Amino acid sequence: MAAVKLEKICKSFTSGRPVLDSLSLEVAPGEIFFLLGPSGCGKSTLLRILAGLLEADSGKISFDGKDITSLPPEKRQAAMVFQNYALWPHLNVFENVAFGLRILGVKGETLRREVLAALDTVHLADMASRRVPSLSGGQQQRVALARALAVKPAVLLLDEPLSNLDARLRDTMRSEISRICRERQQTAIYVTHDRQEALSMADRMAVLKDGQISQMGTPRELYERPANCFCASFLGDINFFDGEISDGEIITSFGKFPLSGCNGKTRRAAIRPERIRFVSPDTPGAFAATVVSGIYGGDLTQWICETGGVKFQVNEMASPARKCGETVYLAFDRDYLLAMDE
Repeated sequence: MAAVKLEKICKSFTSGRPVLDSLSLEVAPGEIFFLLGPSGCGKSTLLRILAGLLEADSGKISFDGKDITSLPPEKRQAAMVFQNYALWPHLNVFENVAFGLRILGVKGETLRREVLAALDTVHLADMASRRVPSLSGGQQQRVALARALAVKPAVLLLDEPLSNLDARLRDTMRSEISRICRERQQTAIYVTHDRQEALSMADRMAVLKDGQISQMGTPRELYERPANCFCASFLGDINFFDGEISDGEIITSFGKFPLSGCNGKTRRAAIRPERIRFVSPDTPGAFAATVVSGIYGGDLTQWICETGGVKFQVNEMASPARKCGETVYLAFDRDYLLAMDE
């Protein structure tokens, strides 16, 4: 495992339009760090610069305090798992995993032992002789991961490795990758646009927008205390509403509520759908609303309710049946009412 430090990384493919704009961050040894953001925000470009597959226009990259900015990929002690797996279809599983080790000069019994150990880590030791085209998508993903792990990288780089898998298999592989990284105390930097992947796996994460870090912290910090409207909405469903803000409260068409964290830039309030409850009319802070629609999902129903010209999404577990047009009463979990800067 290694500590990673990026200092003022800049990259443009077109003059005057930076993909990465003086981006800096640090990753601790053994940390699973996620780069999260929409398409085009620069996250995959940053990962390729870390791997040495792209050259930054300026800035510095260090692993454990050693400047590796100018080193070629094979000398960086970084291994990458690609979105499309990048396996050799004409080679069997064993030879695919052995590929990086052979480049490093590993031979004979040591090579065989290291390959089988890597395959055992991803539960594919019994498939060493199989050809790649005969494997499922999930198995190919495991082979790609084993190939990266076999060279014992200081830093493991993962570029949306689960995006080609079905939903159930993605859940399984999330757990497997987390298990492997934590057992090995492997420093890993993982790129994704999938917020559930990041929230469920990351030790820390950075949300990128337009080549810059919009917010960085633990998954809980970013989800429960987003720094701005972009981070709040990117990390999950959220209700925004406006009102008159003064003296630590917001006055709306449907009530007055305490609002902590206000500053001169605060323009609106926000609340996650799971922090709104259906309550009885006499509950303190309750306000009346009308059910507009609902999407039933089995364990969870997503209701849209309207009050005072404002529509709220309300997520309710094990929900009873409700009718459109029905009057209901809602209440906020006040501790999770957020002051939002634009």
